[in-house]
Amino acid sequence: MGRSWGFLVGLLGAAWLLRSGDGGQQGPETAAQRCFCQVSGYLDDCTCDVETIDRFNNYRLFPRLQKLLESDYFRYYKVNLKRPCPFWNDINQCGRRDCAVKPCHSDEVPDGIKSASYKYSEEANLIEECEQAERLGAVDESLSEETQKAVLQWTKHDDSSDSFCEVDDIQSPDAEYVDLLLNPERYTGYKGPDAWKIWNVIYEENCFKPQTIKRPLTPLASGQGKSEENTFYSWLEGLCVEKRAFYRLISGLHASINVHLSARYLLKETWLEKKWGHNVTEFQQRFDGILTEGEGPRRLKNLYFLYLIELRALSKVLPFFERPDFQLFTGNKVQDAENKMLLLEILHDIKSFPLHFDENSFFAGDKKEAHKLKEDFRLHFRNISRIMDCVGCFKCRLWGKLQTQGLGTALKILFSEKLIANMPESGPSYEFYLTRQEIVSLFNAFGRISTSVRELENFRNLLQNIH
Repeated sequence: MGRSWGFLVGLLGAAWLLRSGDGGQQGPETAAQRCFCQVSGYLDDCTCDVETIDRFNNYRLFPRLQKLLESDYFRYYKVNLKRPCPFWNDINQCGRRDCAVKPCHSDEVPDGIKSASYKYSEEANLIEECEQAERLGAVDESLSEETQKAVLQWTKHDDSSDSFCEVDDIQSPDAEYVDLLLNPERYTGYKGPDAWKIWNVIYEENCFKPQTIKRPLTPLASGQGKSEENTFYSWLEGLCVEKRAFYRLISGLHASINVHLSARYLLKETWLEKKWGHNVTEFQQRFDGILTEGEGPRRLKNLYFLYLIELRALSKVLPFFERPDFQLFTGNKVQDAENKMLLLEILHDIKSFPLHFDENSFFAGDKKEAHKLKEDFRLHFRNISRIMDCVGCFKCRLWGKLQTQGLGTALKILFSEKLIANMPESGPSYEFYLTRQEIVSLFNAFGRISTSVRELENFRNLLQNIH
């Protein structure tokens, strides 16, 4: 009831502002202006602007990235959707058909992926055999010296100090392959207190926010006015750059998901078919500057910040994928070679982006304090990855886990002390390691953000003539 009343008040306020304009000096704003008026120019804590990202993403990167993500290597993701929620027991599982996830039958997944689900190359299959020998105290001396070194280091690999996510045990009998193309992220009808609870716990308990400061427009803190909103952002701007960035990353991820749900909304359903498409009203409720009391445009700007962070991670990890032994291994040699070529073309294009985020500005200064801050940052994000197992809609849980792992992998790349990527010819250290799960989640998560940026242009055009 309170939510409906607040929405009605927002609509009445919007109507009054549209009728009155700005003191009678200007005409009424369009719906596009109310959503996007602040989504332009330079981003906070960055040297990049929104317009540069739009041009680069929408016309250079997006089409080729979508083609890559449709390939077998990237479309199959192994996930355990049966892990219990570690924080509370009263989860109401969504019973709607659109919340369900259809896992793959064993014969639907390429053999090359199934036989080496946590490896990334054909050579790694040989290394898997050598790992067994290593446990017995032997390494195959017929391998090259470089590969022998990789065997010894990978078998002793400990990723815990670098990982920003608590990931699924993909060897668990509950872990199943899912075809992401057949289980697309879209509006499922999952909403209300259970959905709000997930985001509320994320924001209230994991974003370095004091309990006395209320986040704008949360259902648990209704009746907020401008003074409370200003207090919140005064506090946020007073944080160190790392903690401020943490909040903006989570807000950007939340905004990106809301863009997806608005762009793939169930518009019409008959017994013969379902029609999915852009729901302009849903988009306005989430991002209109008046209906959200100025919060919506901030969310969209945070989405662009998230885009820059993941873009920078992809540019930095290029040497890892350039290594001759790396393959997008599915067992189809021709297709694997073509997809690696496309992957490298995309990464080289990303490398050429002129205004990359500078991650060296993070965790600088006093070494001891920087180390503690980085560890706090990492543990807070790991906790958010655990919260994804509390989502009551299985399709939402799938995409939440994937996008959280993808962002966590990007943070691992940006802040790992094991990654040596200054010169392409030197390549990354063999101590730096990405599993297939991390690779698939990294590119699909960025694909989701890239899609969001592209969809913003679609919504801007749809809203242009709406008042």
